[in-house]
Amino acid sequence: MGKFMRQLQYQVFLIPILIIYTLFTIYPLIRSFMLSLTNFNGYSTNYDFIGLKNYARLFADNAIVSGISFTILFAVATTVLVTLLAIPLALVLDQNFFSKNVLRAVFFFPSIPSGLLLAFIWGFIFAPIPSGILNTFLRELFGMSAQPWLSDPVLAKVSTIVVAVWATTGWHAVIYLAFLQSISKDFFEAAAIDGANKWQQIRYITIPLLAPAMTVSVLLLITNGLKVYEIPFALTNGGPGFETHTITQVIVLRGISEAQFGLASAISVIFFLIVLVIGFVQFNLMQKREERMQ
Repeated sequence: MGKFMRQLQYQVFLIPILIIYTLFTIYPLIRSFMLSLTNFNGYSTNYDFIGLKNYARLFADNAIVSGISFTILFAVATTVLVTLLAIPLALVLDQNFFSKNVLRAVFFFPSIPSGLLLAFIWGFIFAPIPSGILNTFLRELFGMSAQPWLSDPVLAKVSTIVVAVWATTGWHAVIYLAFLQSISKDFFEAAAIDGANKWQQIRYITIPLLAPAMTVSVLLLITNGLKVYEIPFALTNGGPGFETHTITQVIVLRGISEAQFGLASAISVIFFLIVLVIGFVQFNLMQKREERMQ
């Protein structure tokens, strides 16, 4: 069998995947772009071609501008904070001590329930009424007055990011933990013989060898952060005002609630391009960093 035929027999198995990908990904993308050029309301079969009018409306809509800015802030803040917390947590959980398996399960648990459920629970914790756990704790311990955790523009953003970081840090620590356990102990034994202390071993051996894990973790954090919906919606419903609106929430609001499907499609197209550019740039930067560190 020739080389061409051997390659062809493997590529035949890709045809069903290619058909499914085209039907459920490529076609909806093309269809969304076409509808973004119309005044389609999602129900009527009679709609007109209006050119780029939907795109011209995007940056005059405060909800859309707030949605884009908060979504980018959320994605960047959660990526940085989770990475800074997950790596030290993984280093601790990699040590051999009593109850390490129990602690691994405890830190991983917040990633199991849905974001909606976690946000509703944290809504009770942040509640400004007397039953609000956090305000009660601060009042009893420090005599502080009740804080508007979810109704102040700055505190609402901070609270939303804190809940997301709490929910995802354990899951990403497991990614780093899996890579840590694949690192050969010979590196550390050789470094110890050469006189390297624990900090030097972490800096010059552990962190560089964790570069592939960091690429995977950061890519997942960025993409999940950009498409976030559940936690801000359940915790603040996008408020106060449009301060914690996310771009996905705006798409649902304009498309389904307000029957402006053409405008929602235009937001989706712009959002897709933003995610594509950020994902491409981030992936290439992380790969180059990974090659430098190794």
